Amino acid sequence: MRPSVPRALAPACVALTLITTACSTPEEVDPSPENDETSPGATAEPFEPVLAPQLLADMDLDDKIGQLLVLTAQGTTAADNAAMIEAHRPGGIIYFDANLNDAEQIAEMSSGVQDLAAEQGQGVPLFLSIDQEQGLVVRMPVGTLFPDAMAVGATGDTELAALRAATTADELTAVGINMNYAPDADVNTDPDNPVIGIRSFGSDPDLVSEMVLAEAAAYAEHGVAPVVKHFPGHGDTDVDSHTGLPVIDLPRERWEAEHLPPFQAAVDADVDAIMTAHVLMPQLDTDEDPDPATLSPAIIDGILREELGYDGVVTTDALNMEGVRQRHADGEIAVRVVEAGVDQLLMPPDPGAAVSAIREAVESGRLTEERIDQSVLRILTLKEKRGILEGGSADPAEAAEALEVPEHAEAAQRVADASVTLVQNAGDLLPLAAGTRVRVQGVGADRISPALAESGLEVVDSGEEVLVVGTNGARGSQEQQGMVSAGEAAGTPVVVVAQGGPYDLEAFPEVAGYIALYSAVEVSRVAAAKAIAGEINPSGKLPVDIPGADVGSGTGLGY
Repeated sequence: MRPSVPRALAPACVALTLITTACSTPEEVDPSPENDETSPGATAEPFEPVLAPQLLADMDLDDKIGQLLVLTAQGTTAADNAAMIEAHRPGGIIYFDANLNDAEQIAEMSSGVQDLAAEQGQGVPLFLSIDQEQGLVVRMPVGTLFPDAMAVGATGDTELAALRAATTADELTAVGINMNYAPDADVNTDPDNPVIGIRSFGSDPDLVSEMVLAEAAAYAEHGVAPVVKHFPGHGDTDVDSHTGLPVIDLPRERWEAEHLPPFQAAVDADVDAIMTAHVLMPQLDTDEDPDPATLSPAIIDGILREELGYDGVVTTDALNMEGVRQRHADGEIAVRVVEAGVDQLLMPPDPGAAVSAIREAVESGRLTEERIDQSVLRILTLKEKRGILEGGSADPAEAAEALEVPEHAEAAQRVADASVTLVQNAGDLLPLAAGTRVRVQGVGADRISPALAESGLEVVDSGEEVLVVGTNGARGSQEQQGMVSAGEAAGTPVVVVAQGGPYDLEAFPEVAGYIALYSAVEVSRVAAAKAIAGEINPSGKLPVDIPGADVGSGTGLGY
């Protein structure tokens, strides 16, 4: 049977504007970080598990190895996962788009796989996890879509960061998901980064640290275990670790100054979990033939565990990525992960090979069972800390309603409105007066056009007074550059609306108007239209340095 114990640490509520939760009123709870003893960064006694050590004591080796695994969900029903759960007794399952249809189906699947887990081994409930960062990286086909992290960084407002995370957490818990691989703590210092970019809060390590702590606290307080990623940092890469092995040859001093601070802050705050990066950092691991950080004892055990003092759950990035599979067989990778000091193996491509290799390593003495116990205790402790060992299931009948709360959509729009950054405004072109004739081209034109019309501007197919061009990755797009050039050549003032990274300005540094959104989600495009029409003041500030910008990092023009 599934263990049933009193909730060891009930998720606390945060009194955040526009969040609807069943919690104490603001008069009863002071949500400020300095008064919230469950928030990361607060001064509080370390969590002392009660049930976790008892469960560990009753486990056999197969139970323990199973707890290390977070496997890819199969199909769209609990029954599709029955054989996998019976064979491997995993500690967790990760959902992807293909597993998810609607709120009722997701909640029903979540409840069902938890029931299956209750029937296996010691009946320990699962971590049901997901990549729901918001913006570019989302898996849920339903629910509220917020702007990307860099847009949140542009607001400079940790309350809005917490609002985004708390809203997301409320919707995840409604469908039974209790772990999210967010927030992203990477400091994006490379404008050409192919895998992080706007998933990062910015290039300022202090700003990133503040936003990471705010989001991690809100996730935990609303019942979802946050996983801060990707240690030791993926922000200075020009290779996507899904397809290759990035090499970051930064001197340790630069790494400590530019990329370590958000992770150090997360460790100091005792965040629930940290994810590794499949990156090679030869100046952190000075072995003659170093492994990627995920497999590196020097980086995980040596730096993260011993130097920084982190004793929480460490999980790998997905083990089916090419960045970690270039040097060793899958079974050997599983053993090296554990040797490095990692606790959870996320998405091993061959779970059977991983289990067999770890078991053989214990039987041969290469790994001790005590080392396995360390990881399992961390995993069970986190499950106890977040109330997961208590059991309980999502209610499919109520899930859809929980994802359709009007205040959630208002929260997303609020974040988007606050993020809009006016980077260039030659001759005070913006805001445009009501009735101004505008033509819209490029990325997002189909949504920006009606939003501009709703804001009182006249959207036309020709004879425009101002040309609005939507861009995303314009530095590498001749088509997008051509739209801007054609408008300028015709003598028409051009306003660029950059919906990816704000670095598009390098492609047309003399453009009259340049607005950075840092996101291509609908609420961001609506916010751009509102800013162009003067309905909102574009108060966002650049969270990254842009060569050629009229304003420096951390400043914005506004109206």
